[in-house]
Amino acid sequence: MNHIAPGARAGIYHYDEIDRRFVGERVEQFRRQVERRLSGELTEEEFKPIRLMNGLYLQLHAYMLRIAVPYGVMSAVQLRKLAEIGRTYDKGYGHFTTRQNLQYNWIKLEDTPAILNALADVDMHALQTSGNCVRNVTTDQFVGAAKDEVVDGRVYAEILRQWTSLHPEFTYLPRKFKIAISGAASDRAAVRVHDVGLLARRNEAGEAGFTFYVGGGLGRSPFIGKLVREWVAEEDFVAYLEAILRVYNQYGRRDNIYKARIKILVHELGLEKFKAEVEEEFARLRGPKYRLDPAIVAEIRTHFAPPPFEDLPETSSALERAKAENPAFANWVAVNVAEHKAPGYAIATISLKPPGGIPGDASCDQMDVIADLAEQYSFGELRVSHVQNIVLAHVKQDELYALWQKLDAVNLGTANAGLIGDIIACPGLDYCALANARAIPLAQAISARFADPLRQRTIGELGIKISGCINACGHHHVAAIGILGVDKKGTEFYQITVGGDPTLTTAIGDILGPAVTEHEAVDAIEAIVEVYLANRTGESERFLDTLARVGHGPFKERIYAAD
Repeated sequence: MNHIAPGARAGIYHYDEIDRRFVGERVEQFRRQVERRLSGELTEEEFKPIRLMNGLYLQLHAYMLRIAVPYGVMSAVQLRKLAEIGRTYDKGYGHFTTRQNLQYNWIKLEDTPAILNALADVDMHALQTSGNCVRNVTTDQFVGAAKDEVVDGRVYAEILRQWTSLHPEFTYLPRKFKIAISGAASDRAAVRVHDVGLLARRNEAGEAGFTFYVGGGLGRSPFIGKLVREWVAEEDFVAYLEAILRVYNQYGRRDNIYKARIKILVHELGLEKFKAEVEEEFARLRGPKYRLDPAIVAEIRTHFAPPPFEDLPETSSALERAKAENPAFANWVAVNVAEHKAPGYAIATISLKPPGGIPGDASCDQMDVIADLAEQYSFGELRVSHVQNIVLAHVKQDELYALWQKLDAVNLGTANAGLIGDIIACPGLDYCALANARAIPLAQAISARFADPLRQRTIGELGIKISGCINACGHHHVAAIGILGVDKKGTEFYQITVGGDPTLTTAIGDILGPAVTEHEAVDAIEAIVEVYLANRTGESERFLDTLARVGHGPFKERIYAAD
């Protein structure tokens, strides 16, 4: 086993005393503001901007607290603390989000200072998980482990975390600002549907640099990010991003919340005008003051040094024997395990989407188990993916079977990563004050309908994403099959889109036809799958490829024939 001592951390940024003092001061500041709110000294309207900057939302039934998991990476010790908090102050579970964060949905206001203090004990916080600021920077959940990785995105995500934390100029932007980084050949971070999407690359000399996409985003008006600059050298990384944010801060609209995101600015200014403004600002900033010092990069990189991998053969005979003896385990390996850059190791995805389950939810008992398994098998490190699963990034191939057995014993051994059961869903009307319809019950019904793991393998790669309102927290626009909850005279309906794609070949899905009722929605998804299977040229043809070849007609005809 890859044993690690309790409290030790591999591949995770270590707070220094400045970090800890800063977080501690913020906890005490917020504690005083909570006391003022509880005493009536502050009204809810006065308290709202304060609580939002500390990750606290007021939802339908209770306060929701969103915890920052920077770039989705945390230690077993930190996850165990999250389990303790959920058990003490919530209802015994937490919800992992598409921003690689964690949310508690049943928080009492008077408990929040104690929760934030407990988080600070393990170098965690809830700062900038809400508000019109730069939010949690996200990256590839396989970062530092993937075989196709070119640049380790954690290094630059951490640089951005430090640079944007309470940045005096960018704390009150026109609207929230989301950044994603991918440093691998395959985009597993959905970079082109972010305000700024970064592809970390290397030039012919082996130097790191970045391709910048700007103006992506979903919600009410979905846009695909536009290529703004093909290459920005590492030393100019901060300066160029600062230039983008300055242009946005100057020209972004503050008169209309629905037109305040940078995607609208890029669209209204036009790409060439926007690029010219950024280049002009960049020329002013470029120089010693904003140059990213290689020594800083090197120091931060030391926090993400590879763990002490053993010298192992490329393949494992023990793994092959276990697969031959246990078909269920073999299926899990085929679906949930990815190639690792280190010989003899593998990347294991822990699905938080059991058949009939709530996507992204984990009980506190399950979190404790995952923390234990991370220490036993993955150097005490784990990741939250933007598709609401957990990843153990450094597992010996020899130990995958033992890992799977322990996961399966606590309902965490589901083999559906990337398949139709791996549904993304927002909290919807069960929790969210902005939602028009429920997302969770529909996700549960669909996953139950397609529970058979062999059927899921037969269908192949096919992602379903569900949003309970037009804000698109469930990313339905870029789903192969997207579902949007809408309200029609007090009744919940669901609009179905097809053809979305969150990878580098980014596409926004097309509306298939009129919205259907909740009762009809699951049958409609089944009908889409049946049409796909009947029309594909072979098992290797993906749903998106079949759709592109045959068009929407066969799918519409099947679903709406009775109309």
